[in-house]
Amino acid sequence: MIRNWSKAVRRTVTAVGALVGTRSPRRRTPPVTYTLITLCCLLFLISPAAGLNPVYGTGEELLAAQRAYFRRWGVIPAELFEDSPGSALTPATALFVHGSWVHLLGNMLFLYVFGAMTEERMGRLQFALFYLGCGYLALLGYAGANAHSQESLVGASGAISAVLGAFLFLFPRARVTSLLPFLFFLPLRFPAWVVLPFWAALQWMAAGRAGDGPGVAYLAHLVGFGLGFAFAWVRFGRTTRVGGVPVAAPEGENQP
Repeated sequence: MIRNWSKAVRRTVTAVGALVGTRSPRRRTPPVTYTLITLCCLLFLISPAAGLNPVYGTGEELLAAQRAYFRRWGVIPAELFEDSPGSALTPATALFVHGSWVHLLGNMLFLYVFGAMTEERMGRLQFALFYLGCGYLALLGYAGANAHSQESLVGASGAISAVLGAFLFLFPRARVTSLLPFLFFLPLRFPAWVVLPFWAALQWMAAGRAGDGPGVAYLAHLVGFGLGFAFAWVRFGRTTRVGGVPVAAPEGENQP
């Protein structure tokens, strides 16, 4: 499961291209978004998943420490619905655990690109509760659909997918700059209503092909995306969407 999370990010880059950024009229630093990014990065660096902390050893000793770490803090669907208070907390703790460098950097880039504008629109407290609540429910939804799985599920993808869903509703015409492999990596800007539904469609198709064994929790992505869009729809209504956000030259080249 953990290994294949990294493969999923690379497949997404191949299919969609690298998101470069959006240009927004925001006036304030988004503290919740930056705090989430910092916290995820710090926890990863001190964990055995990063492979940098000498206390976890090397070789087989490090691999054993990584497996134990993921099982302790990640979601194990087969254990989640047992009568155990500790297991009920794992969909929250798993949001701050990442399986590899690629997994971490991919998620944090998506959060950086789409989180700041969404946070400013929602407000700090509401955005924090939205992120944690939707992330928890996304992992819970995946666990419910795979109740017999013994694989550890970690990562902020469900919560970040919710941010994407909310962003789509709030800023449908905001332009996202992408580098598309099949167009020779030319930096092209597309509105969010083109990029994000295309991303969601890829998750839907991948979820349909997913087997019962270890793999990527595409269903958690879809649940999170749907929850985020629905929350923005109910909370803000159709008349409060930001119609268009002007965008200038690309701000830099990043990989989701």
